[in-house]
Amino acid sequence: MAALAVGDALREACGLGTDIKWPNDILSGERKICGILAEAIDTPAGRAVILGIGINLTENAFPPELANVATSVSEATGSAPEREQILAALLTALSHWYSLLDNPSLIIDAWSNRSSYALGKLVQVSNGDDVWQGTTAGVEPDGALRLRTSSGDIKLVRAGDVYRIRST
Repeated sequence: MAALAVGDALREACGLGTDIKWPNDILSGERKICGILAEAIDTPAGRAVILGIGINLTENAFPPELANVATSVSEATGSAPEREQILAALLTALSHWYSLLDNPSLIIDAWSNRSSYALGKLVQVSNGDDVWQGTTAGVEPDGALRLRTSSGDIKLVRAGDVYRIRST
């Protein structure tokens, strides 16, 4: 939901098209422009989620040594970002997608349509000492990545870092 909202906000405020890399990266031109962290917590009113959304507005948002894998709104658009406009668009988009949380299939479909990583991408996934390779085969209703291994089995991945494997 948050990835869809960030994509909507960047398109609305900056005219910037993005891609979603499972589970929480927003890409522009195959370089990371935003990271999203979500943490579920228990509150007296019930379960809640704290979202951290970090959009790289300028090149100062990341160290120079990451310039080959990271980008910024200013670099991607060629102009200085309008922070307030991006924030307003993000809040509107978050509100929209939040209102649709009771229909997870709609969110999964929208996410899959906006992510080149959803289907058919050759990737390596690492989670601590565990490393798997395979082709992405969609996501589960709970957001788990479906990874088709070389043996044809489907591995469900609920946490990890995804790296695209470039064919030679």
